[in-house]
Amino acid sequence: MTNYDVVRKLIGNIMPVGETNEDNRRFGNLESMCLLVNLLVQDIDQLVYKNKNSYEGSVKKAVQFADKFLKEDLGISE
Repeated sequence: MTNYDVVRKLIGNIMPVGETNEDNRRFGNLESMCLLVNLLVQDIDQLVYKNKNSYEGSVKKAVQFADKFLKEDLGISE
């Protein structure tokens, strides 16, 4: 089981089905998932911000990977 599988199982289904009571539950799941994604992206952004001037190779590697992810995969620019 991957981290993705665990998170989906913990949060629950987010896809609406057209039934008000179930969709209300799923909307709550959607809010939880969006909050989690926001917090995770903030963690990645902080990694880049706090280490952008580092000279250590392993730190630079992490910064470059995270920065590329934010910019290219998510379309987040400064």
